[in-house]
Amino acid sequence: MRLKDQVALITGAASGIGKESALLFAAEGAAVVAVDVNEAGAAAVAGEITAAGGRASAVKADVSKAADCEAMVAAAERIYGKLTVLFNNAGISHADDDDAITTTEAVWDLTFQINVKGVFLGCKYGIPALRRAGGGSIVNTASFVAILGAATPQLAYTASKGAVLSMTRELAVIHAREGIRVNALCPGPLATELLMKYLNTDEKKQRRLVHVPMGRFGQAREIAQAALYLASAESSFVTGAEFLVDGGITAAYVTPA
Repeated sequence: MRLKDQVALITGAASGIGKESALLFAAEGAAVVAVDVNEAGAAAVAGEITAAGGRASAVKADVSKAADCEAMVAAAERIYGKLTVLFNNAGISHADDDDAITTTEAVWDLTFQINVKGVFLGCKYGIPALRRAGGGSIVNTASFVAILGAATPQLAYTASKGAVLSMTRELAVIHAREGIRVNALCPGPLATELLMKYLNTDEKKQRRLVHVPMGRFGQAREIAQAALYLASAESSFVTGAEFLVDGGITAAYVTPA
């Protein structure tokens, strides 16, 4: 098993990438702490894992709140004795996110509180736990739009994921000698509830799909498989990476400097 004896904390675990990662990580031997602001959803995922013979616990947390992030890490160590994998996956894409003129300050602030501050707080409290465990892996969910920019305006989201990407690079450099790897997972457009709520018309969907060489939206399970690689020892020499899983969209539009 690729995560045997590992303890993985996954935020945003009630749905989408987080849920699929929780199920996959558990199947690969990890004890999973399923974290979400949706307590019932996190509990359902943890229940699904335990029913299949795995180890999992659900924790309710709002990742934009320091006390909640401190508590979720403490729960992992209290229940399972350590934390070795931290997947800062929770994030939002607001339906009213648009260009600089249209996007409200409230939408901007909410997006950054969850998408950026949530990753910062996860690392703030998670890194000391990884040190206590003797090292481990941090995976932060960024996005292909952190590199490419979105065809359909979503300025707050794009800027927030750019912040996650740059934060990941710096954390990777700072903690490399401590046996703590930090990588950014950059999904392309996915057929998840999060994106489909934003791409809420056929026109918006096609505007995105026309740019994807594979011609389809990705699946959350495909991103979970990439997260598993970054979480596992198979990626032992990988840190500070922008790990693109995007159906070729970035390769089609970004020219190396």
